[in-house]
Amino acid sequence: MKSGTEQSLQNGRDRLEQAIAISTASSATDGAEAAELRARLRAVRHTVLVLSGKGGVGKSTFSALLAHGLAADETKQVHQSGSGWSPVYVEENLGVMSVGFLLSSPDDAVIWRGPKKNGLIKQFLRDVDWGEVDYLIVDTPPGTSDEHLSIVQYLSATHIDGAVIVTTPQEVSLQDVRKEINFCRKVKLPIIGVVENMSGFVCPKCKNESQIFPPTTGGAEKMCQNLSVSFLGKVPLDPQIGIQEYCEQHHLQEEKIM
Repeated sequence: MKSGTEQSLQNGRDRLEQAIAISTASSATDGAEAAELRARLRAVRHTVLVLSGKGGVGKSTFSALLAHGLAADETKQVHQSGSGWSPVYVEENLGVMSVGFLLSSPDDAVIWRGPKKNGLIKQFLRDVDWGEVDYLIVDTPPGTSDEHLSIVQYLSATHIDGAVIVTTPQEVSLQDVRKEINFCRKVKLPIIGVVENMSGFVCPKCKNESQIFPPTTGGAEKMCQNLSVSFLGKVPLDPQIGIQEYCEQHHLQEEKIM
C-alpha cells in the first residue's frame, strides 16, 4: 500500500508524462511541414543544440565562441547568403539570426505566449536561407520548456547531431543540468557532452587561481561519470570575454594577420 503522499506524487508524475505526450502529439510537424524543413535544411551538414537547465551559466557566450571557433577554420564554410530571410553576417563565413533583430528597439521585451514563440522557431528553420552550412549552432533558452520540445520535434524531420550541455561547477547548477540530461534522454536527443563553464579564475596580476563557484560535489566531471555522459572540458572565467574594447582589438589583430 502506498501512503497518501506517495500516491499524490505518483499521480503528479503520471499527469506530467501525459502532458508531455499530448504536447508532443499536438506540436508534431505534419508531412508538408516536414518536407519544407527538409528542403530548407538539406545543405546543413551538422546541427548542434546548446542547452542548459540553469540560466546564467554562460550558454550564449559559449555558443558564440563555439561558432567563432568553427568559423576560424577556413576549410569550413559555415554560412552562405541566398534567398529568404537573410542572416546577419558578423564575419564573412559566420551568420547569425536572432529574435532581437526583429524588435524595434534593443530595450524591447519579448512578451509572447508559447504558440507565437514556437511559430518563430519554425520560421527560423523554414524561412531563413541558411545556404551551404557546415554547422548550425542553436542557442536555446534555459530549462526544459515547450521551446525545447518544439525545436527537437522540428529538427527530427531533418537531422540533428546532438546537444552540448553547459553548466557551472557548483551543485545548484548541476541539479538543473541533471534534469536537462534526463530531458534529452526522454526525447531521444543525443548528448555530445557537457562543458563546465566559469571553471576557476586566474588572477591576471598574481596568477593565483580561485574557485568562484566551488565544485563541492565534484563538479561537472564527477556528474558526467555518474551519469555516463561525455565530459568535454572546462572553460575558465576570463574577464576579457565580453569586454567590447578587447573584442574589437582582437578583431583588428585578426584582420591584420589575414
